[in-house]
Amino acid sequence: MKRMTKMLSIAATTVVLASSLAACSSNNNGGNNSASSNETAATTDNSATNNNAAATDTSATLPTLKRLDVFQGEDYATYPAGKLLEEKTGYKMTYDMLPQDNPTQKLNLLMASGEPYDIVTTYNDMAMYSDYAKKGALTDLTPLIDQFGPNIKSAISQQSRDALKVDGKLYGIPNIITYPVGFGILIRTDWLDKVGMKMPASTDEFQAVLQAFKDKNPGGHGSQDVPFTLKGDLPMIDDLVGAFGMPNPWNDVNGQLTPRLLDPSFPDYVKYVSGLYAGGLLDKGFVVNKDATAKEKFSSGKAGAIVVHWADIPGISDALTKAAPDAKFAFVPALKGPNGKSGFGANKGFDRLSFVPKSAKNPEDAIKWINASLEPTTFKELAIGVEGTHYTVDNGAYMPILPIFNDERNLANDYMVGTDEANYPQYWQARVHKDPVMFEAFDTLNNKTADADKILNQLSVAPYLEAYSKNNQKLETMSGDYTVKLIAGAEKLDGLGDFQKKFNAEGGEASIKEVNAWYASK
Repeated sequence: MKRMTKMLSIAATTVVLASSLAACSSNNNGGNNSASSNETAATTDNSATNNNAAATDTSATLPTLKRLDVFQGEDYATYPAGKLLEEKTGYKMTYDMLPQDNPTQKLNLLMASGEPYDIVTTYNDMAMYSDYAKKGALTDLTPLIDQFGPNIKSAISQQSRDALKVDGKLYGIPNIITYPVGFGILIRTDWLDKVGMKMPASTDEFQAVLQAFKDKNPGGHGSQDVPFTLKGDLPMIDDLVGAFGMPNPWNDVNGQLTPRLLDPSFPDYVKYVSGLYAGGLLDKGFVVNKDATAKEKFSSGKAGAIVVHWADIPGISDALTKAAPDAKFAFVPALKGPNGKSGFGANKGFDRLSFVPKSAKNPEDAIKWINASLEPTTFKELAIGVEGTHYTVDNGAYMPILPIFNDERNLANDYMVGTDEANYPQYWQARVHKDPVMFEAFDTLNNKTADADKILNQLSVAPYLEAYSKNNQKLETMSGDYTVKLIAGAEKLDGLGDFQKKFNAEGGEASIKEVNAWYASK
């Protein structure tokens, strides 16, 4: 109990710090992919193709740009995609990365301190982006794109640009999302074979499998093994929340979009997951697990299941193969809950957003750099390399040439600021096939999951909503911390009503009113 109290204290400290920062939050937006073998007019506009503002300058006169980007495991400056962009745009870049854990917390600190980044790229968080814009922290890109961004206008659809406008001004450039489902529960199928059980199809079967993992020690490490692990800031477990009718942060309850904390199914979900924790089926250390900690437990062969994104599979697979050469794994399909519900949260719209902070020293050059990176041939070479060297095309299907594709383009998406929306879905075929094991995982979640179990996050296609944008991060942090405490037994469900009142007073009620006024108008 003393250890658990210490762990919860650490988690609570994190929440307090996050809550003291600028109010930001999460939401997605935009359009999705539709494969076509033809490269379309958007990338053949000659005025856009040839108008590369940066190329008209010499590198000697161009400033070095400072960029903040998402976490990656290799040095941004020396990776081949970074070198390519320096060559093609003429600009040198310096890079900083957001951390793998709690990146929004770090971003808030950097934005509040006025760190002079010329370009900032984050995973899509529309509410956070809108809140930054409303607080005057971002540069209005509209006049800069009009003057220096013909390739940007050609690559980014008017629909996408309109979706990012706040009070009629454009403050960001989006990368489109090319798939609906990202996360699921990855399970050791060789452990299933060892305990004589099949892939679970319901929450009851999942619990029975975890119990068998605990009782029969298929990992062979005794008490060091854990049936199911996850990181501490992920109390809403993908797939399981869908089994309780809450696949998205806000779900339709009798025609009203309702946040999970106020969802009638929330207590049942908590009872189920806290039961896993109390029974030793969920990692007792999950409260303090970082992303890397949880992955290490699985990839070292000491965990039977974990929640991960399909794009994380290659690294996990490589490490697990070294630790347990006979290991096999697969994503658990959509589990049926006690009331027959199931599903994964599904997003449309944008994967990442990039913006130019007001504190940027070189906003014009930032737009020139983005424009140069979106020149059609440059963008294609960035995304998938050179035909015959990095990829092949057969009847319109792009396939990677391995291993050079992974050596030189595996992380290319981290360098994109905006995407060639007309053609990237075709290029992306090569990217998603870059690892057969990863493709199988992607295929399970996105192609083999029934459409009925891919449940759209309605707020991923919402316009700017002022109260929601202002309050959502604070409310998500409150709810997440509270849910962790409920699962670990430090809070009791008897107090849920009081916490819900606090949630509403802290902006929940205003957000619900605003969100549902928009939802009713759709």
